[in-house]
Amino acid sequence: MSERGLPAPVIDTGRPHSARIYDYLLGGKDNYRVDQQAGDELVAAAAQERAGARANRAFLERAVRHVVGAGLRQVLDIGTGLPHSPNVHEIAREAASGVRVAYVDNDPIVTAHADALLRGSGMVGVALADLRDPQGVVEHPHVRDVIDFDRPVALLLISVLHFLTDAHGPQQVVATLRDALPAGSYLVLSHATDDFADCSAARAVYDTAATPLTPRSHSEIEKLFDGFDLLTPGLVPVPSWRPDAPSAAWPATIGIYGAVARKTN
Repeated sequence: MSERGLPAPVIDTGRPHSARIYDYLLGGKDNYRVDQQAGDELVAAAAQERAGARANRAFLERAVRHVVGAGLRQVLDIGTGLPHSPNVHEIAREAASGVRVAYVDNDPIVTAHADALLRGSGMVGVALADLRDPQGVVEHPHVRDVIDFDRPVALLLISVLHFLTDAHGPQQVVATLRDALPAGSYLVLSHATDDFADCSAARAVYDTAATPLTPRSHSEIEKLFDGFDLLTPGLVPVPSWRPDAPSAAWPATIGIYGAVARKTN
């Protein structure tokens, strides 16, 4: 157990992991055969899963460009997953110079890859920490080395909260993170839903992994934004959030909602 009461993180290559499955669906190579098998099972159960991963990544890119364009120069990416180009710091720095980024994940493989990629950059930090302990994330020295919580921060929670069960209290987790942020900060969030299709087959695949899937409804996800003001168009399927291309280019049944919101006080 960790000093804060959570299981100590371990590298388990014998079970699929959500971050490595996602990497596989995006066409990455930082995954194992068990992750590939799980990804293939997901696609077999729901053909749009691969397109959903790409649409979610495209939403991330658009949202990061937006918050940096709005003037933010600090990004806290929790549940970052394996490095996949363009990474968040690369997207941010295409929009503006001097953006500081802290990456956080609870998978030692993820943080080892990220640290190896980013070592030597004083503008980027990598922390091995667990979203289920949000105060531990905020207080982590590798986060504090990069992020000044007296200045506005863009908090990214991209496809991570659906790996917290209701027992983990995702709304309270977000509230704890929100309370650490000053006014002018932004929340960028995406979350799986079963509003459009039955997710039981996908849930069965993730049940074999270290992080079971808990899809939530539109109203449940919207509650995660309490204390923030949603930007237009609000909480929508990720292809529909300020698309660069017509949303018709994506399958109609991508089951991921996304939104960007601002903390005003």
